[in-house]
Amino acid sequence: MPKTIKKIGVLTSGGDSPGMNAAIRSVVRTCAYHQVECIGIYRGYQGMIEGDFKEMGPRSVNNIVNKGGTILKSARSKEFMTAEEERKPSSISNLQM
Repeated sequence: MPKTIKKIGVLTSGGDSPGMNAAIRSVVRTCAYHQVECIGIYRGYQGMIEGDFKEMGPRSVNNIVNKGGTILKSARSKEFMTAEEERKPSSISNLQM
């Protein structure tokens, strides 16, 4: 039996750039179309580490294409600027939903 995707997480990390909200909107609306749960991860990798998640649907991305920046915010995580072996193993435990 083939595996199917049940849930997708979307995040924006680093600096803002044009089109990020359009990309987020596209991911969320495609997930809704295919009946896949979409989770927004706020503040990039820092939000992933801290568990700053929100379920997103078509209504949560209405009228965001014209807005600058990203509705999910972006941040540079100091923890991800260190060597991989220095990272805490618990930093990805939030992803096991």
